[in-house]
Amino acid sequence: MTILLWLLVAGALLAGSWWLVRKPRSLIRRLVFLAVFLLYRLRLRGQGHIPPRGPAVVVCNHVSFMDAMVIGGASRRPLRFLMDKPIYDSPWLNWLFRLVGAIPVESERRDPGNIRRALEEVSRALAEGEVVMLFPEGRLTPNGEVQPFRRGLELILARDPVPVIPAGLSGLWGSWTSHHGGRALSKPPRRFRARVALYFGEPLAPHEASRPRVEARVRALKAQADQWAERRSREAVQRR
Repeated sequence: MTILLWLLVAGALLAGSWWLVRKPRSLIRRLVFLAVFLLYRLRLRGQGHIPPRGPAVVVCNHVSFMDAMVIGGASRRPLRFLMDKPIYDSPWLNWLFRLVGAIPVESERRDPGNIRRALEEVSRALAEGEVVMLFPEGRLTPNGEVQPFRRGLELILARDPVPVIPAGLSGLWGSWTSHHGGRALSKPPRRFRARVALYFGEPLAPHEASRPRVEARVRALKAQADQWAERRSREAVQRR
């Protein structure tokens, strides 16, 4: 029996290694999906709005440093994330960011030509039928609310007119990876299995995806997710 168990474990490891070499992003997405469901009580809606094939851009509000994991794990397709270059260059995680195809973005002042190179990489990804994910606010929210969108999405759509899928995320404000009560990652974790909601909306055609309209859709989806999280919190208090 012990030998059989070890054979099964060895077979699983070999299969996982083969899958990692063959389709690393798919395997990592599955592992992230498992980790997210262990960490949070997650409610997902509208995953089917991400097209099963073909290029698209997903946009979401930015609450915490865990957002990318939650969205990436929830998506049925691997996502190419735009991310700040200082985070991308992390000595501990750069290998992972490279493996999943993250696209680093830096300001023109710090790295002249970086935005052009990032847009070219986004174009290549979309031309190959991939899904690109970005946070149009450009930074973590300082107060839990959606901040005004920057022009990154417009620059992408001007080069590559593809469908845009808005998303709203709720439940991570107040976590140690958000700016609630101080800078993110500067305080110890206090919550486990928090209620997190991620709602995807219907795709917008490129000509419909103006910055104000996409921002309004993201705000509306976040509000719906907030309502669910608040209702479940009240129910939990009443049961005590």
